[in-house]
Amino acid sequence: MTRGALGVLAKARSLGEAHGVVCGARVRGVAEAVGGVVWVADDERLAAPLWQPRVDVLARLVREEGYDTVLLAQSVLANDVAAGLAARLDAGLNWDLVDLAVRDGALVGTKPALADAVLVEAGWTSPVRLGLFRAGSLDAAPAAEPPELRAAAVELEERSLLAELVEAAAAGPEEAGPSIEEAEVIVAGGRGLGAPERFALLEELAEALGGAVAATRAVVDAGWYPYQAQVGQTGKTVAPKLYLAVGISGAIQHKVGMQGSGTIVAINKDPHAPIFEYADLGVVGDLHEIVPRLTELVRARRS
Repeated sequence: MTRGALGVLAKARSLGEAHGVVCGARVRGVAEAVGGVVWVADDERLAAPLWQPRVDVLARLVREEGYDTVLLAQSVLANDVAAGLAARLDAGLNWDLVDLAVRDGALVGTKPALADAVLVEAGWTSPVRLGLFRAGSLDAAPAAEPPELRAAAVELEERSLLAELVEAAAAGPEEAGPSIEEAEVIVAGGRGLGAPERFALLEELAEALGGAVAATRAVVDAGWYPYQAQVGQTGKTVAPKLYLAVGISGAIQHKVGMQGSGTIVAINKDPHAPIFEYADLGVVGDLHEIVPRLTELVRARRS
């Protein structure tokens, strides 16, 4: 189970009784690590990351057990599952949530709006409520109760088995380490690097730190780095403990995707770059000199 999913479960448990669901093949060990009440749908037909079989399992579980709320952590697969469940259960779906609360007996979600300039509250009017949370918006917490595993029925509709995953391949160099959604350290690069081959500097630093490499939209659009690594309004939202922005000016579209980071460090030769306005630590200088030296220092410290 991902850090994002654990964060959503921790938030739900803080508001009252909440149960987890783990779908996949050979996932009992994962479910035991979650703790508390966890429904386990363990079936080889759930091994592939396809949404239709998961919708079958979750829709049946909601109907048979009488659940009125289903919360998911945002991902490509979760987005499809949420949409399928909304259609199957005729349920209202609020997405891009960053918080959840109970007020006067009603569940109220909080989500950013106007390019994250404001926060708005969103509710539900449907009997079944679906919520999709922005990646990195909630912190995971260990369960206070020992694991109680319950077997979820895996009865799939014929149409849900028509799609088949025939191949899975790594999409780029960032796949060698943790994904940017799960990484606790991210080293992100922008056009200030000057050339695509300079991303090797960031990959070396990320490897030394045990982190992942990310990129801005301008870099991705230029073909310098894969789309899967894009952070920002049209990319992914991340919230690592440490975010190093290297050669990134700091446009609002990029800020939207990483402003939830624990500590933000910016390296840029332009002392007036907007990113310094919201960075916790700013370093003005030549990244081509600073980054290799920083990598050396990190490796020396770790050795």
